[in-house]
Amino acid sequence: MQKGKIGVTSENLFPIIKKFLYSDHDIFLREIISNAVDATQKLKTLASKGEYKGDVTNQKVEVKLDAKAKTITISDSGIGMTAEEIDKYINQIAFSGANEFLEKYKNDAHAIIGHFGLGFYSSFMVSDKVEVITKSYKEGAQAVKWSCTGSPEFTIEDTERDEVGTDIVMHISDEEKGFLEEAKVSEILGKYCAFLPVPVIFGKKKDWKDGKQVETEEDNQINEVSPAWTKAPADLKDEDYKEFYRKLYPMADEPLFHIHLNVDYPFNLTGILYFPKIKNNFEVQKNKIQLYSNQVFVTDSVEGIVPEFLTLLHGVLDSPDIPLNVSRSYLQSDSNVKKISGHINKKVADRLAQIFKDSREDFESKWDDLKIFIEYGMLTEEKFYDRAMNFFMFKNVDGKYFTFEEYEKLIKDSQTDKDKNLIHIYASNKEEQFTFIEATKNKGYDVLLLDDVLTPHVIQKFEQKYTDKRFVRVDSDVVENLVKKEDTTQNELSFEEKEELSPVFQAVCPEDKDFHFMVDFQNLGENDAPIVITRSEFMRRMKDMSATQGGMNMYGDMPESLNLVVNMNHPLVKKVVETKDKKLGKKLEKLVTDITAKKAEVEVMEKAKKDKKEEEIPQADKEKLEDLNKELATMEGSKRDQLTDFGKNNKIAKQMVDLALLANGMLKGADLDKFVKRSVELIK
Repeated sequence: MQKGKIGVTSENLFPIIKKFLYSDHDIFLREIISNAVDATQKLKTLASKGEYKGDVTNQKVEVKLDAKAKTITISDSGIGMTAEEIDKYINQIAFSGANEFLEKYKNDAHAIIGHFGLGFYSSFMVSDKVEVITKSYKEGAQAVKWSCTGSPEFTIEDTERDEVGTDIVMHISDEEKGFLEEAKVSEILGKYCAFLPVPVIFGKKKDWKDGKQVETEEDNQINEVSPAWTKAPADLKDEDYKEFYRKLYPMADEPLFHIHLNVDYPFNLTGILYFPKIKNNFEVQKNKIQLYSNQVFVTDSVEGIVPEFLTLLHGVLDSPDIPLNVSRSYLQSDSNVKKISGHINKKVADRLAQIFKDSREDFESKWDDLKIFIEYGMLTEEKFYDRAMNFFMFKNVDGKYFTFEEYEKLIKDSQTDKDKNLIHIYASNKEEQFTFIEATKNKGYDVLLLDDVLTPHVIQKFEQKYTDKRFVRVDSDVVENLVKKEDTTQNELSFEEKEELSPVFQAVCPEDKDFHFMVDFQNLGENDAPIVITRSEFMRRMKDMSATQGGMNMYGDMPESLNLVVNMNHPLVKKVVETKDKKLGKKLEKLVTDITAKKAEVEVMEKAKKDKKEEEIPQADKEKLEDLNKELATMEGSKRDQLTDFGKNNKIAKQMVDLALLANGMLKGADLDKFVKRSVELIK
């Protein structure tokens, strides 16, 4: 028996391995099984070169769980090791058998996925003791057993093993006894080993019999050795891609379409990416792309490894140039990973452009499911933005689709304003904004439907890129002002007239902490609505953007500012004004005369003190001016109170405001009930 110490520089290596080598302890199964597959692939390579005469046709890796003995054993029929090789590759951690083997057989080696060194030592994260029982493929080789209890001391002794290959026996520690549960092992194997290139067997398949599960004689193979991405696209049909997707995501809807990646220069990359159906609310579960290195699962946490918008895709990426390292920060900084990321970005854009070119009708039919993905890419990746402008689509409220360029030609003549800006009018909800949409279309304008959560960000991006283009929502102003053809200041009410009418309509505006109403008066058509509620484009857009960004935001917490636009040309509005003049005319006329006189007195006194210092003004004058301002405030308050009381008691004014609220979907509950009852009274 040989005894010795493992060739490490510090006796603290094992505690470090147990705690810090990998963030997830269950990674040990991936590492040990990868090594077993590696050993198997090596033997196939040697057999193909005539350096091994044994049978390699039915090679497999077996995982055996013995809960009573508290062991997990990984067995392979691979290349095996001699005592000298154990000493070199296990005892001296700095060496890597895989690297040396690859150098020797670099032209015809099968996939070598393991690094038989630190990966092997991951077994000590969960084990009190690890045993290696191995027999080399070399003729006349003696089987040997290596044993270590997690300290630098080890033993090597001769033993018996009938076949070529290696058994790794892990004696699971009490603190990691969860790994002795069959369901747990099965779950880990399903995650990390589902597509390894050598059959991995875990026990026997089970069938239901007499109300319970019983083992059959058939091996339970947990992996598919030749998954779809390892095959040539020419050998696969559309149904093959769909079937593979169902294996990856059993509960998901069918994907829209796929991209099969097969690159061998300047790096190696294979894989299949799927475009899933993304809901409009953007509640997307990321981490759906699985990253592999030679069919060994690396991670499904790909943010920072692939461009942000690609994390919305599903599927598999596989590259031997991706290091088998569980540190995502290491992966993110790896130069090969960055090259792969850029290439995928281009391939995705090229595939979308090709579909658009070859089958625009099919592309349009999928646009509603694709647009969030494409918009997200345009917002987060400048290179993708440039490519995507070739196939980005606008959809209008009539369901017609246009490229950016096509839509510009459509609206150029009718929707260019007085400042030569091209105005894109859009709706975000066809049902809620129906009245505004109809009024806008009747004006001869086209209305886009931009109804997803990224709309505010996308149109902001467009406006930054194209300073002569504007996007205005259909309810952001009265239809006459959506595309301003000329200055329209004529026939506007004077300040005094607005001051007198504002309290009447402000009095019947709803009191709501989430909304603030600003009353405005405009000369619209007699057949237009008597009152229109519009939303400030800037404030509403800022609130929408803040809602998707999360966190504290000054716009998100502010009440929404709404404009209550009163149509002074509408007969019902004129009727309210006439009624106001009849009921309050004489009272207001006298009050206005008194207010005017009082203002004149205040103005005279203000003018008299204009060029004087504070100490030069007589105290009596100061007191008189203060009294005059108080009297003026009282008189103006009385005027406002009379107008407010009139407004509150005017059923037609209230009815017109409620009609505007109803058109905006803002009249609900008790207010809606009152509106219905008032409507019945008014039509009796």
